[in-house]
Amino acid sequence: MASDQLKKVIDIVRSQQPNSASEPTLEQQRAGMEKVAERVTSDVHCESTIAGDVRAEWVVPPAADVERVLLYFHGGGYVMGSINTHRAMVARMARAARARALLIDYRLAPEHPFPAAVEDATVAYQWLLAQGCKPRKIALAGDSAGGGLTLATLLALRDAKTPLPACAVPISAWTDMEGTGASVKTKASRDPMVREADLLRYGALYGGNTDLRNPLISPLHGDYRGLPALLIQVGEAEILLDDSTRVAERAKHAGVQVDLEVWDEMVHVWHAFAKLLPEAQQAIEKMGSYVIGHTS
Repeated sequence: MASDQLKKVIDIVRSQQPNSASEPTLEQQRAGMEKVAERVTSDVHCESTIAGDVRAEWVVPPAADVERVLLYFHGGGYVMGSINTHRAMVARMARAARARALLIDYRLAPEHPFPAAVEDATVAYQWLLAQGCKPRKIALAGDSAGGGLTLATLLALRDAKTPLPACAVPISAWTDMEGTGASVKTKASRDPMVREADLLRYGALYGGNTDLRNPLISPLHGDYRGLPALLIQVGEAEILLDDSTRVAERAKHAGVQVDLEVWDEMVHVWHAFAKLLPEAQQAIEKMGSYVIGHTS
């Protein structure tokens, strides 16, 4: 059974949802996401950088292993989100993983549709290698669209014959732009974070004129042979549940080491509520232990 705090989190999220009579513009959605960004604790060092030609930020907690790097891709449907919106959550993850985190501001749709995000993610990874970071000490991670981007980046790096990272952690990953998973319908009343209409709209904006079944857009359709170990975390109550379970099955069938964690009653990217929700910090700690185990 989930903690009592879960209801409070869900009530907070529902109170911030727009009513059907006043659907916000994309610009308003972006501004709203920025407005609720959480502050980072004072013991975390944050430093802006340029990773290749991609704006990025180092997020470094105390006692981080200087060789261990968590390359992180934020969520936001490929159309919103930023370093600012995800800095605090990534700081918690970096602390749990005893790693330096590199959080990137990949280009967003519709101004920059596919393949801009994948290009930026692969450039950032290649920049880390050029800086002397060892692939066996790097982990990729991301939430929602960033979880899908994590998988797409692995596919792109493998196809380019680039040395792959030690592991990856897709969280509540969006892997199917067409929304064909049964959970899109069956979990709609339980997940206050994501709506089917938004998935379809954002997917069209990101995909542009490209087939949405392209594996670098919808990693559900990818060939996972040769990819590194995956820890897939997803909430049992979220509409993207099947986006994770189907990828896990596909990756396992391809011989990938997969740890699938379906967290009972949790909603989309519950990790973001670690300040209030015990299960969020627990999931982050498990992620951190996983990254340490695969990069030591």
